[in-house]
Amino acid sequence: MFRLRTARVRFGRTTALLLAATVVAGAALTGCANNDTAVRRAPDGPLPTEVPPGTKLVVADQQQRVQTWLRASGELEKLPFTVEFANFVGGPAVLEAFRAGAADVAQVGDVPPIHALAAGQDVPIVAAYQSNPLAMKLAVAPGRSITRLADLKGRKIAYAEGTAQQAGVLRAVAKAGLKTSDVHLVRLQLSDFLDAVRTGQVDVAPLIEPNVTRLLRTPGASVLPDAELTGIYGGLGYLYARRAVVQDPARAAATRALVAAFIRAQQWSNLHQDEWAREYYIDSQKVSADDAKRIIDSLGVYTFPHLDQQLVDRQQATIDAIDAAGELPEKISAADGFDLRFDEVVTQTVTEIGASFGTGAN
Repeated sequence: MFRLRTARVRFGRTTALLLAATVVAGAALTGCANNDTAVRRAPDGPLPTEVPPGTKLVVADQQQRVQTWLRASGELEKLPFTVEFANFVGGPAVLEAFRAGAADVAQVGDVPPIHALAAGQDVPIVAAYQSNPLAMKLAVAPGRSITRLADLKGRKIAYAEGTAQQAGVLRAVAKAGLKTSDVHLVRLQLSDFLDAVRTGQVDVAPLIEPNVTRLLRTPGASVLPDAELTGIYGGLGYLYARRAVVQDPARAAATRALVAAFIRAQQWSNLHQDEWAREYYIDSQKVSADDAKRIIDSLGVYTFPHLDQQLVDRQQATIDAIDAAGELPEKISAADGFDLRFDEVVTQTVTEIGASFGTGAN
């Protein structure tokens, strides 16, 4: 029987306690029988498709996006297993939940899986989606005269390791012909970026929606022109899962079903933009109808790349950009961070619903 429980994590002191407990739990698991930190193994055979009764997945969500997609599209009630949602802010918090065995699958940007690999944690990518590469903006604090990437020299820039925004900042600095030593990287929690830039604690912060729209309500705040931002953000998002989950037949089959439902839900939002705007941006994220339309237009139509060598190469290019800035402890291979068996369900689902695989271009 389907059962849904939604865990909403409130941030602040509660989150600090939660993450501290998660870290302790993760440390306690080190050295135990934990497939997620073991040597990576190539998966054997095709994915199982039968989900036994009693199977459950814990999905790590951010800003309640995944659960809203699934619920609004009608896909949630069709899932043949129990799903529990836990809400987090940013990839690093999700990674700690994975490390502690407190989450099974998560939706993230393209950088958290890289830091998982660098930390020796085995959480392979099982699905990908592509949004507008210009959806990430470099937000400028009120009163700052910053209109070109070259103007970043000497500026304070909000920075969070293990997030898609990290790669965006590093690429922006490199595109400007600068080194990280030419700017001041201010290490903050991702959830603090918006307040930091609109109050002038930093000069620049990489933001995505709905925070871009929230920032632009601040008098004097601005964003760099899109012409300056080409190539700094890939627009890729992923679903990834703990290796122990995709090696367990019951939970692997459930993850396969979740991938298909996730793709169908995103395609539903492509085809029902007004309803998606109301369900998520207006009702859940509390933005106006006009702002919701602006956000959806900025993200564009979601497409669903194949899990193939082309996608692995794109991920490797992001790894190399982070490594070139000296932000990785060792060389890592993107190929170790995928479970390509899931391409079969991606291909089948995208084809059946008439969605697009996209071009695969940055």
